Amino acid sequence: MNKCIGCGAFLQTESKEKVGYTKNSDSKYCERCFRIKHYNDYKLVDKNNDDYIKILKSIPNSSLVVLVVDLFNIGKDLEIINKYLKNKILLVLTKRDIIPLSVYDKNLEDYFNNYKLNIIDKVIVSSKTNYNFDLLYKKIKENKTDDIYVIGFTNAGKSSLINKLIYHYSNLYSNITTSFLPSTTLDTIEINLNDIKLIDTPGLLDEGNIINNVDLKKLKKIIPNCEIKPKTYQIKTKQSIVVDELLKVEINKNNSLTFYMSNNLEFKRYYKDNDKLNNLKKHEFDVQDNTDIVINGLGFIKIVKNSKIIIYTLDKVDVYTRKSLI
Repeated sequence: MNKCIGCGAFLQTESKEKVGYTKNSDSKYCERCFRIKHYNDYKLVDKNNDDYIKILKSIPNSSLVVLVVDLFNIGKDLEIINKYLKNKILLVLTKRDIIPLSVYDKNLEDYFNNYKLNIIDKVIVSSKTNYNFDLLYKKIKENKTDDIYVIGFTNAGKSSLINKLIYHYSNLYSNITTSFLPSTTLDTIEINLNDIKLIDTPGLLDEGNIINNVDLKKLKKIIPNCEIKPKTYQIKTKQSIVVDELLKVEINKNNSLTFYMSNNLEFKRYYKDNDKLNNLKKHEFDVQDNTDIVINGLGFIKIVKNSKIIIYTLDKVDVYTRKSLI
């Protein structure tokens, strides 16, 4: 039985409601991938992390693992991978074009020394601008094993990265289906780059990500499509900042707040008490100096000095603190 070369699902002609459906038994793509590619018509597929964990557990310990991490949206539970894998990891940090160019690559790489992962090397890339792809390909070849598994959270940019590798370093004409919506890749996909065998895997689902809780129109505003222009607010009196009806931040102490979020979002500043967005879920933090408050999938806020911060955002969206990335 053949697999769809776009998403990895097994192709079948019996049921339109099941994954892998195609009208033509000779087709290389399922109907879902065909419609995503040609009409940007995305059909949601209900998946859970049990499917992904089975794949992780099946990866041989001897195989190199390429761990793809989105610099803009670093997974809260990144170290969960240690629970299932003991492999050597080549860490690939994607979407460099989103993070301000004023931030040094070395500082971004060093940040990941805080994570307890078996990282043997790191490389920062941008699939959009082709940044560092020769270096990435070189590092893959230097550390290659018989099978190389590409893993990461949903929307980390795995499929876009692999498509760039296919385009630059192989004679293949097919490519993997990409979308900014979750669960585009459904099963493993084998790709041969000359003498290198890559195996793409479905993304680990991040249930606390805001992309799971908004409609398509809002999603297009949330996901950055170019370099972020940070917005900094110097706070001297009690005030609040509202971001596009998705987020409200309250603070009452002298401080500096810098928002790293999509340029398409609308920011409003209020100097008086107000009840805007108070119907959303409330989170309270006593943050230390140089801390990020992460609103999962929306972005992060750098807090310079220790403060009490109140956050209102959508229900089911993870909000947490971490050491400042920038």
